[in-house]
Amino acid sequence: MLLWALILLGSLILLVKAADWFTDGAEAIGVAFGLPPYVVGVTIVAVGTSLPELVSSIVAVPLGNPEIVLGNVVGSNVTNIFLVLGVAAILGGRLWATWEIIHVDLPLLVGSAFLLAIIAWDGAVTLPESLICLVGTVIYVSYAVSMSIRREPKHADIEESVEEELGVKRGQLDRRAWLKIIIGAAGVFVGAQYTVRGVIELANTLDVGTELIAMTAVALGTSLPELVVSVTAARKGNLEVAIGNVLGSSVFNSFAVVGVAGLFGTLTVAPTVLTVGLPAMVVATLLYFFMVQDKEITSWEGWLLVMFYALYLLKTLGIA
Repeated sequence: MLLWALILLGSLILLVKAADWFTDGAEAIGVAFGLPPYVVGVTIVAVGTSLPELVSSIVAVPLGNPEIVLGNVVGSNVTNIFLVLGVAAILGGRLWATWEIIHVDLPLLVGSAFLLAIIAWDGAVTLPESLICLVGTVIYVSYAVSMSIRREPKHADIEESVEEELGVKRGQLDRRAWLKIIIGAAGVFVGAQYTVRGVIELANTLDVGTELIAMTAVALGTSLPELVVSVTAARKGNLEVAIGNVLGSSVFNSFAVVGVAGLFGTLTVAPTVLTVGLPAMVVATLLYFFMVQDKEITSWEGWLLVMFYALYLLKTLGIA
């Protein structure tokens, strides 16, 4: 058991780090080839932070463990809202929400959460339902790009900050970006393979469902990119980024991860996901929705979110 626990830990670290390399390389190539940096930010970064969930879910279906997909997605969304947002609010003092987040982004998050709960409630996600999720992905990405384009006064600042962070300007491309993509893609694939195998072996050893490990350990591991991005943004005072990162990643998980994984086969939904995971995700989403109606999330509310995450873990593991 110790061996497979170490393998799972190592594969999660590889998966997250490789996804970070892949995202950095893709961002640099996108900017160098003339894509507007703000479009690169809302598309490639959104995909990159959800890449661990996406690839591990795709790998799980052909290996005969489709229940891992919903466990990972639901667990990651709960972790994003309760833990990531809670820690970001605690460290940032308070998180401010803009008009767009309250009136556009949040309704999309609520819609994606309820859609996922509805299609999973019968215990399976079929191909037609996966296609509906993919349509939701297209709608969300189109919205994100259009909202970025509308914010014309911020374009110059965004472009300057993205180019400065990446060290890349249009028409200039460091060959190391291609190397990052190649190494990152290979690392993501290997990390995902051993992550899923580690989940299966540990579940067999502990005599528990694979979805339990997916909802807890794997969800926490694959949410590390969101945690790092949000905490770093909160400590730097970029509070909108901290909130937007959690929103975008959770919507992308519900739509894209489920939609793409469902193309490889019917996704079964384990009883624990139905009785604990999905209700927790809906509660987390609604709590998030009501918390930001006053345009801020205080540090005290952050502590409340972290407490809810602790309760979620206890309920998932059958301790409480």
